[in-house]
Amino acid sequence: MTCLFCAILAGDVEAHFVFREPLIAGFLDSRPVFKGHTLVVPRAHVDTITELPPELYAPLLDAAARVTAAMRSALNAQGSFVAINNTVSQSVPHLHLHVVPRTKGDGLRGFFWPRTKYDDETEAARYASRLGDAMDPHRAHPSR
Repeated sequence: MTCLFCAILAGDVEAHFVFREPLIAGFLDSRPVFKGHTLVVPRAHVDTITELPPELYAPLLDAAARVTAAMRSALNAQGSFVAINNTVSQSVPHLHLHVVPRTKGDGLRGFFWPRTKYDDETEAARYASRLGDAMDPHRAHPSR
């Protein structure tokens, strides 16, 4: 069975990319907790954090930190929630960090993750573009 995230990274399945780098990529979660919810993934297939090669620790965490900063400027988020599920509650067996924009009073409590939807593909593309531009204003790649 093909890994969904590997298929997204290969361009076989569409996604709204926030950024693409040689080792790490980020794209919008198709069922976001809040709009702008980004999944940060290693390009190499790794099931869980315990299998992540040490040379990818810094690039993965650095990318998550940059997405968090982008959420503050692009989405007016006051902060973020960053999480990793390993095996249990991991809907796709490819390591991914959830970076979720947060604001006070947004209703998120503990680990209860209500999900929302983008109005349409255009709205999702706008969120991906805004976040990507905030990470790198000179990027030359589209969100898809």
